[in-house]
Amino acid sequence: MRFLSRTLADAPVKEILPLVAGGGLIAASFGAIAVAGGLPWWVPCLMSIIVFGGASQFMFVGILAAGGGPIAALVGGVILNMRHLPFGLALGPAIGGSRWSRMLGSHILIDESTAFGLAETDPKRAKAAFRACGILMFVFWNTGTVIGALGGQIITDTGALGLDAAFPAALLALVLPSLREKTTVRAAAIGAVIAVASTPFVPGGVNVLLSLVGMAATWPVRGARRQRTEEETVAQRETA
Repeated sequence: MRFLSRTLADAPVKEILPLVAGGGLIAASFGAIAVAGGLPWWVPCLMSIIVFGGASQFMFVGILAAGGGPIAALVGGVILNMRHLPFGLALGPAIGGSRWSRMLGSHILIDESTAFGLAETDPKRAKAAFRACGILMFVFWNTGTVIGALGGQIITDTGALGLDAAFPAALLALVLPSLREKTTVRAAAIGAVIAVASTPFVPGGVNVLLSLVGMAATWPVRGARRQRTEEETVAQRETA
């Protein structure tokens, strides 16, 4: 409890709560869609605990609903979650140093917790924001999945309620605030074009990985910023 209280004290909880509450609603749509698609209610609940990856969970259920086998669904989920590799590299210090901290950090390494962790410049606040968002999202996500899975046994047509669009809409809302710089917009646009153009030709999830090519548009800018920062640091040392 002390660990959680310290984490929440240093984290931007007011900004995190609306996001994780929305995540709970998305999880409810996942549970309902999974059960309406023919899965037993406990399957999406178990997936939310063990996998805890919204995009890969939706992909798994979507592939099964489209007639694909469980192996294809599993491979698609693994490929999609490979985007977490650069997340882990970027958030190494925030994930933790001890074995248990790394295990916890690896499990809550999701899009939302990564976004909040990277938004903080202070290492202590970055770790707190990352952990608080990840832990709260885990609680809301699993609670929402249980509610949706139970409700899915009653709701037969989830598409009529628009539940199938809840997850893409939430991801779009998460990304939009980051599109403030021209370089970021250009990288996102290139990645989106690549993802859409490659969709008919590659397995599900691979188009997402190919879209990472758009990040190359930010490299020259980052290199220039790094060089400018180094020059400013050298100038400050010489002045001192």
